[in-house]
Amino acid sequence: MSEKVKKIIVWVIIVVLLGIIVVLGYMLYKKNDESITASENLYNQAIYELVDYMENVKNYLAKSTISTSAKYGAETLTNLWREANLAQTYLSMLPMQSQELENTEKFLNQVSDYSFSLSRKNINGENLNDNDLKNLKDLYDYSVELNNVVNQIVTDLNMGNIKWKDLVGEGTAEFAQQVSANFNLANTIEDNFHEYSGLIYDGAFSEHITSQEKKGLTGEKITEEQGIDVIKQFVGNENIREISNLGYSENADVPGFTYSISTNNEGNITMTISETGGHIVYMNSDREVNVENLNFDEANKKGKDFLLSRGIENMEQTYYLKNEGIVTINYAYSQNGVIMYPDLIKLKVALDNGDILGMETSGYLNNHTKRDVSKVKITKDEAKKTLNKELNIQSEKLAMIPTEWQSEILCYEFKGKIGETEYIVYINAENGNEEDILIITNTPNGTLTM
Repeated sequence: MSEKVKKIIVWVIIVVLLGIIVVLGYMLYKKNDESITASENLYNQAIYELVDYMENVKNYLAKSTISTSAKYGAETLTNLWREANLAQTYLSMLPMQSQELENTEKFLNQVSDYSFSLSRKNINGENLNDNDLKNLKDLYDYSVELNNVVNQIVTDLNMGNIKWKDLVGEGTAEFAQQVSANFNLANTIEDNFHEYSGLIYDGAFSEHITSQEKKGLTGEKITEEQGIDVIKQFVGNENIREISNLGYSENADVPGFTYSISTNNEGNITMTISETGGHIVYMNSDREVNVENLNFDEANKKGKDFLLSRGIENMEQTYYLKNEGIVTINYAYSQNGVIMYPDLIKLKVALDNGDILGMETSGYLNNHTKRDVSKVKITKDEAKKTLNKELNIQSEKLAMIPTEWQSEILCYEFKGKIGETEYIVYINAENGNEEDILIITNTPNGTLTM
């Protein structure tokens, strides 16, 4: 073999080896890049979960500071214990060294242990003393600060101001410094806590309850074709281009026919019509709203007028949320001034022209009936005596609230403030028990409860 051929072979081998090295390098780079992306996705999920659970911790702390009932307090504190533990779980999944987040972990540990200790106290029928309530208030104040810090981290991540690699190792120093700034609870809470014995309570009552007996579902059974007639009357036959039947939902909470409607100018609409009575169970339009010509009061009037035109009377606006030119309003039935929260209807009102773009009536169809509200055995003044003395009452009335056990309780509803936090406290009108506490959140886009 000549020297020339040998040189060619050597060069071919070198080129092949270089090619292999390049390919392997690219594959390793791609694999590393995919690994980083997968890790960042897990970190993103963990921090969003952490934000949610820490918000829950803050809200349960706020409720625990004004509760005067050992029974309700036990439920609130056990929920607080659970949420703090879950927050710790997601905190541990983040790429931040634990020693630099010592105060955050200490805070969540204190909340978890202390809330469990106090819940046992309540379960044994003992009310919290002034020192207990002060400690809970201190924890709440710090939770507000800590939530602000974590929310700022999320905002910075979303805006690209920081990246996950900035929060690893030395990058956590600034975060740890922010967390430490106001933390002064290290010696305020006792270290003697009872051991866990397995008691976990579920959350408070939901927005509305389902019922085997659909009290508001009146009328005879209709056919699929009759359901189309209901749609034509609702939307206006002249506005409809095509109606497609999407099937019959036999196992739904309210059995009915679901349709897809293409309109001439209102976008696509999905509607479900109940088989019994031909009631609108659900309706949603995907029409975009690009301008806001109506304020909330005008939109609320449009919603009430719409309900009256459908023969649905005595509905009172409760809470609302505005988003992208549409306001979603919750309406509850009022029986002689007593608000019936189970009888709930939600409407989406377009803020450009007042069109009703959405409707959900399952709460109303499940529960609407005339109630006996004569079982009031304690006076409003007697109910007030059970409230936290720091609550500055702003409004008071009777209300029927649903429970998670598919029942209803007649309560006095007291809305008020302690400091800048707004609360709704429900006191059983029959026996004076504290049934529930809600926190009111007022935002530029609406009024919500937690």
